[in-house]
Amino acid sequence: MARYDRAVTVFSPDGHLFQVEYALEAVRKGNAAVGVRGTDTIVLGVEKKSTARLQDARTVRKILKLDDHIALAFAGLTADARVLVNRARVECQSHRLTVEDPVTVEYITRFIAGLQQKYTQSGGVRPFGISTLIVGFDPYTGVPALYQTDPSGTFSAWKANATGRNSNSVREFLEKNYTDTSGTETVKLAIRALLEVVESGGKNIEIAIMTKDKGLRLLEESEVEEIVAGIEAEKAAAEAARKGPVRES
Repeated sequence: MARYDRAVTVFSPDGHLFQVEYALEAVRKGNAAVGVRGTDTIVLGVEKKSTARLQDARTVRKILKLDDHIALAFAGLTADARVLVNRARVECQSHRLTVEDPVTVEYITRFIAGLQQKYTQSGGVRPFGISTLIVGFDPYTGVPALYQTDPSGTFSAWKANATGRNSNSVREFLEKNYTDTSGTETVKLAIRALLEVVESGGKNIEIAIMTKDKGLRLLEESEVEEIVAGIEAEKAAAEAARKGPVRES
C-alpha cells in the first residue's frame, strides 16, 4: 500500500486512491454537521468546539454564507474550507456580474464538487479535507434545496443528511424521524439529531436557519438552549407517559 499512497494521481491495484480516502478520514474526525430541508425552512447545525477563554468565538465558524440565498456548513479541515468557500463566493459574484442573475444551489454545488474533484486528479496537490452541506432556495422557483459534497468531488441532493464525527448515528436518527416539516419543527429535528452525538446540550451546538424571505440567521446561544430545554421536557414527558402512572401499594 505504501507505494500507492504517495501521490494522489496513482491508483492502487485494487482501484483505490488512498489520498482521497485519507481525506475522507479527516472529514470523519471533524466536528459533526447536519442539514435538514423543510417545506419553507432549511436548517444547518454544527457541533461547536470549545474555544479558549480569551478567543473571540465569532471568528470560529463552521456555517458560512456564500450568497444572499445560499449557505454552507462543513466538516473537516477549517483552513481547506476557507479556501473553498472564498472560491465559491467569487464564483457567485462573478455569475451575478456576467449573467445578471444569482446562482442556483445546484450550480454552485457543481462548482464546489468540480473543484474538489480537480484536486484528486492533478499532480503536486492534495484533496480538500472537507465535506460540505450546501443549502439554499432556488432564486427562480423558491424551492429549498440541500446538497452534500465530499473530497472525491461527488455530490448529491438530500432531504436531510449529516457529515463529520459519528455522522452514521445522526443519519440513522434522521432516517427514522424525518418527515416533511416546516418552521420550528424543522429546527427541532436538526437539534435532536445533533444531540445524538453532542454532549453538554445546547452549549456546544451552533444552529443557522434559512428562509426564503429573511435569508440566513444564526441563532443565539440562549435561543438554542431554550429549544434544547423544550426537547428535553418533551422527552421526559414521553418517558413518564410510557412508564404509566405509579401504582400505590
